[in-house]
Amino acid sequence: MPTYFSPGVYVEEIPKFPPSVAQVETAIPAFIGYTERADRAGAPITEATRVTSLLEYERLFGRTLPENVNVDLTEDVGGNLAAVATVVPSRYPMYYHLQMYFANGGGPCYIVSVGLMTAGGTVDKAKLTAGLDDLRRYDEPTLILFPDGTGLNKPEDLYGLYNLALAQCNELKDRFVLMDCHGDDPARLRDANKGIGANNLKYGAAYHPFLKTTLTYFTADATVTIVNHRKSQLKADGTTEVVDGPLKGKKLTDVDSKGAAYSLVKQAIADASVVLPPSPTIAGVYAATDAARGVWKAPANVSLTLVSGLTQTLSNTEQDGLNVDATGGKSINAIRAFTGRGILVWGARTLAGNDNEWRYVPVRRLFNMVEESTKKASAQFVFEPNDANTWTRLRAMIENFLFNLWRQGALAGGKPEHAYYVACGLGTTMTAQDILEGNLVVEIGMAAVRPAEFIILRFSHKMQES
Repeated sequence: MPTYFSPGVYVEEIPKFPPSVAQVETAIPAFIGYTERADRAGAPITEATRVTSLLEYERLFGRTLPENVNVDLTEDVGGNLAAVATVVPSRYPMYYHLQMYFANGGGPCYIVSVGLMTAGGTVDKAKLTAGLDDLRRYDEPTLILFPDGTGLNKPEDLYGLYNLALAQCNELKDRFVLMDCHGDDPARLRDANKGIGANNLKYGAAYHPFLKTTLTYFTADATVTIVNHRKSQLKADGTTEVVDGPLKGKKLTDVDSKGAAYSLVKQAIADASVVLPPSPTIAGVYAATDAARGVWKAPANVSLTLVSGLTQTLSNTEQDGLNVDATGGKSINAIRAFTGRGILVWGARTLAGNDNEWRYVPVRRLFNMVEESTKKASAQFVFEPNDANTWTRLRAMIENFLFNLWRQGALAGGKPEHAYYVACGLGTTMTAQDILEGNLVVEIGMAAVRPAEFIILRFSHKMQES
């Protein structure tokens, strides 16, 4: 109560409402990998950078290096040409992944540039590890991805990197790892010696198989080589022979840009399908699902944009083996093609597929969100008196937050008391010794909704009654 010395009228505002918990963002991925460039207004970018669109990414980090393309050109006796283009993709697909991420509903994200792309360059695990370590300093990212990770030569290098990312998630408890299978082979991920370890599996999810996209490879005429030009011609005796044509070994820069061969080669390149690991595309699905329904909705049974096919067509039996791993307990989510429905994400399990508590992606990510939101909101109570008044205010703040989540459908239960509880007080969560030591302990319990992964329809014969 302030002390007044001069006569007059004074206004005092008395707060009646408890403080509130602001829900943190739930789908802010961090892409750790190589970029074409990294500069802002001529100054080098040396730290994780937040971007909100593909255009902003291009302005700061460029696109990608032109891909090397080999072309087989055939010409019949009538002079008709046919071309087949084989793209030799680089190990740096970051730009293509960003295209897929934003096309599938992605929003703000962080870019951690670990180095610049170089022609014929390789992916360095040490640099990706350094980028992961740098990410530890940033509070906002909630998803960790390595777009260039499958470019590592050894599977154990990629999965060692994922193990480090899982350890960071367990330490910070505010992020989640999206993973790809090295070589498009899920068995490598589950390998007991070279795959994902047995720790912190609840903080990651893996997806399979790779995606055939409708994206166009970025090329330049100077990186396109006509490796073969087979030309059929008539001999004097009326038979046909095949000889090397004049374009064999030529770069596309040496071909008349107004001629039929040039146009045909460009079309063949445009028809080549960009094949990508799925995790950055799935990050876009996470962001879109969180925005439309909430983090508690499983990011599954969702179609993928700019995807024309899959590198493998999975059957129910094959997915059985991915969904349940009786030996190592590592679940891998399937992406499947269904007649009349398109290509769908058909799984929502964490790697901890045998764990009843943390089996599902939305459960883990919901707890991440609530834990981080309440942690930030509770910071205002540090150094407040550790008494019943503070306990009541803190408990009311968290209960209001959980009540709103329950109303939105994030928590299971017909009544609020069935969906959550918040306990805080002497004799319940704290002892007298806790108070002497300055510890204020709050216990929060939540009944998270879980996805209906298996819908079972039971039919039986009914006896005739009339």
